[in-house]
Formats: sequence, structure tokens, C-alpha cells
Amino acid sequence: MDILGYSGSGWLSSVLYLLLLVFLSSRPKGESESSAFTGLIQGAILLILLVHGIQLHDSVFTPEGFVFGFAQDLSLIAWVGLAFYWFQSWFLPISSLRWLVLFFALICSALPALFSGTLISPTAVSDPWFKGHFIVATISVGLLSLAAMHAMLMSVQDRALHRQLAIIPNSRVAHWLEDLPPLMTMESLLFNLLYVGFALLSLTVFSGLLFSQALFGKPLVFDHKTIFALISWFLFAGLLVARWRVGLRGRAAVRWVLSAYTALLLAYVGSRFVLEVILQRV
Repeated sequence: MDILGYSGSGWLSSVLYLLLLVFLSSRPKGESESSAFTGLIQGAILLILLVHGIQLHDSVFTPEGFVFGFAQDLSLIAWVGLAFYWFQSWFLPISSLRWLVLFFALICSALPALFSGTLISPTAVSDPWFKGHFIVATISVGLLSLAAMHAMLMSVQDRALHRQLAIIPNSRVAHWLEDLPPLMTMESLLFNLLYVGFALLSLTVFSGLLFSQALFGKPLVFDHKTIFALISWFLFAGLLVARWRVGLRGRAAVRWVLSAYTALLLAYVGSRFVLEVILQRV
């Protein structure tokens, strides 16, 4: 698909994600993974990440300038989330997140081929302030996306343990849930993700507030993107303070994470979606 003169095979990474998911689904249910199989899957994910990353870089940082939109934003978020999953899965028992993260990446990687984005700035690609802000923002949202998926997985696990979900015995879902680490371990992993994600989000939000003129070429405007970004930051901050002061955990923590993440998506993805798809403006 052409984007301001740029032509790329926008569907390649989506096809590779789909093939990997089909391959994973072909395994007999309940069969434990060998180290060779895990290494093969990790190698395949790394290869697809490289393809996806090159496509994203070349379609966002173009010779004409910085091209962006809600589709590119979601695709970047999915790429960063999967990259963090890939790295952490070597050290932590989070293989049960694999399907969810890969499916999210499959959907999001296809969006830029359908929604080409718009030329935001012809000069931003050479501005180190902007590039630094953009990279940190993308990493923070991607990491918090992984935390949100982790929280959703915890919610499903908790409901299954309390028999609030009808799970067919010996089904793929049943085996998948059995392979999850204990809820206490899952919760610890969740907050480890949140601590790093919140630190990067803080850097993103406050660098944008303090250096708006240098980053975007205009003074700070309290539009809906800024407001939702601040709401999300306060929600994540409140969650971590509550965890520190009163030991917040369980369903309350999961709901808090998902609420804060929804505000974050409205700030960084929702604003571009409204402009491009609903209002059809750049």
C-alpha cells in the first residue's frame, strides 16, 4: 500500500503472525513444551518482530516526514508489547500470555495496511527531542499494554478458580489455565510491569508538558489527548500508591489497571481514531 509515495508489503507481518498462531494451535492439547519447541517458537517470534519492526519504521519515518495515525500507534503498541513478552519469557513463566499477545499483534499489524495514516510533520524525523519522546512514549504504552493483557488473564484465572466460568474439563482452555502460574506470582509479575511502565509513562507525560514547543512546534494545549494522558497517569499513580500503602491486590487491582489503561488508549489512540475515521480529518 502506498503511503505518500512509500510502498511496502504491509500484510507480510500479519501473515507471519497468522501462520505462527495456526502452527501453535495444531499442537495436541495438554502436551507439554520441550525446550527445542520453545526455542523454535522464540526464534520465530524474533524473526516476525524484525519484519514487523522494519515495516513500521519505514512506514512511519518516511523521506517525506513523520507519518502517523491510530493504526500505526496500535501496531507499535502491539510490537513493543510482544517484544517485552519475548524478552521476559526467557526468564519468567509467562508462556500462557503468548496466544493473547500474538493475537493482539496479528490484529494490530494489519491495521496500517487498511488505514495509511497522515503526514504529521515533514521535519520531526530529524528532531532528536521528538524522536526521543516518541520512542519513550511507544515503549511505555506498549509495556502497559502487556500489563493490561496480563491483568485480563488474571481476571479469567480468578473467575475460573472461583468457578464463575464454565470451563469444559480437559479442553484447551482448561489446560491453558492449568499452565498459568499461581495468582500470587501473576500479581507480582503484573506490578513489576506496572512499575517500569509507569516510570516511562511519567517521563513521556511530563516531557510532553515541559517541552511541548520543542517537541511539537506549538505551546502546550490542554486538549482531550493531554487530559486523558493526565487522567491515566493519575490512575496508575493512585494504583501504585494504594499497592504501597494498603497492599491493594486481586480484582480491585485488576479493575484499576484496566481503567487506567482505557484512559491511556483514549489519549494515544482514541484521539487519532476520532480525527481520522469518525471526523475524517488529519
